[in-house]
Amino acid sequence: MSLFFIIFLKILPLYINVILGYISSKFLSVNRASIASLLIYILGPIVVFSATISVKIDFAISFLPIFLYSFSSMIAFGTLFIWGKSWDNPTGNILSFTAGTGNTGYFGIPLAVIFFEPQLADIYIFTVLSSLLYENTTGFYVTAKGNFTIRESLIKILKLPILYAFILGLVLNISDFHIPTVLGEYTSQFKATYGILGMMMLGMGLIGLKSDKANFDIKFISIAFIIKFIFWPLAMLGFIYLDKSIFHILNSDLYKVLFLFSIVPLAGNTVTLAVLLNTKPEKASLAVFLSTVISILYIPIAIYLYGGF
Repeated sequence: MSLFFIIFLKILPLYINVILGYISSKFLSVNRASIASLLIYILGPIVVFSATISVKIDFAISFLPIFLYSFSSMIAFGTLFIWGKSWDNPTGNILSFTAGTGNTGYFGIPLAVIFFEPQLADIYIFTVLSSLLYENTTGFYVTAKGNFTIRESLIKILKLPILYAFILGLVLNISDFHIPTVLGEYTSQFKATYGILGMMMLGMGLIGLKSDKANFDIKFISIAFIIKFIFWPLAMLGFIYLDKSIFHILNSDLYKVLFLFSIVPLAGNTVTLAVLLNTKPEKASLAVFLSTVISILYIPIAIYLYGGF
């Protein structure tokens, strides 16, 4: 069990950052909106650009975001078909959105930096683009269902600076352009900053959270947790088995990326969309919070059972 405790101690600092975020917002009046702006408009684009330009893109690496986007979309539509009308409000739409994604950015990127070599961490960050595109296309559609048009969804995507950072990094990568070593060392520091502030954002989001019975929707939480913590990793392990046996597309390092992608907690943007749809965002906040708390033990156990990174 020593491996479990090593993994546990590695991820423990992430939760310390969550606590620091809560303290900074509760007692120091740190503005959550300002931190979000830093993450979205400055840190996020730099991290994505740095990773995209550094990754040696081949068929296997290109396959990852395409596969994960397609898989996420299928999960979202499947969940909407099965449980979309289980509530008399858009809760089923929120469930469909969160079923197809996870906290692959603010939570997943720090985990990748902790467990992976820099080159593999960059591949993980490159893969996170699939979550970004899913949340603003398929995810946005299944939550909206008539509240937002396709045009509004496209405009939302086009306003994301991370998208342009990715495109620029991809163009320079294909052009075989390499950023100077000194500049590369500078931009690599933003990964840690992004991870710290991203986790602190989770703590800031706990301000005002109430755990009363009205917000504790056992059906919503149970289905979301089963899909996220059981179905997702089992599905990825199933694909890994098939790839090893039949397809031979990926390698052992990329299997680690897939598995890490599948074990992160619920996406924080679940709350954002619940606010947009006025679907008791407190209920979504509680579910996201509980999934993050559970992950402090779930992630070390999952990685331990996988055999470690």
